Amino acid sequence: MALKFPSAEWTAAFKDAVNANAAYGSAGKDWTHGKVAYVVKADPKLGTDADMAMVLDLHEGSCRGAAYVRADEATDAAFVIVAEYPRWREVMSGQVDPTKAMMQNKLKLQKGHLPTIVKFVVASKELVKSALALDTQYPLD
Repeated sequence: MALKFPSAEWTAAFKDAVNANAAYGSAGKDWTHGKVAYVVKADPKLGTDADMAMVLDLHEGSCRGAAYVRADEATDAAFVIVAEYPRWREVMSGQVDPTKAMMQNKLKLQKGHLPTIVKFVVASKELVKSALALDTQYPLD
């Protein structure tokens, strides 16, 4: 059964997919820079009246935890990346490279150190490959 993106169920499955991805384990092995929050801006068409965040506790090539929370509950994340739903859909479905999207300001790094993210280009691509492994239902298609 397809999981709705974004949702708590999708976020939990994403954590498992990241941990099942050996290539991410290798590419992310040096990541010790803290949690990453992917914030999806509020969109009434999605049924969200507040910005929502998928917070990933990434550490040394694994995802120790994941939560789908209101964005104001994700302020402890070391990196906060914000975009509208259509942009996240493009990234998570593999149509747009996440690092290039950040460099072009299509994904906005609201908090965190861009040069640190750039050093982990391969890890970012592997996170997207982990998302591609999920049976995802993108609303508004």
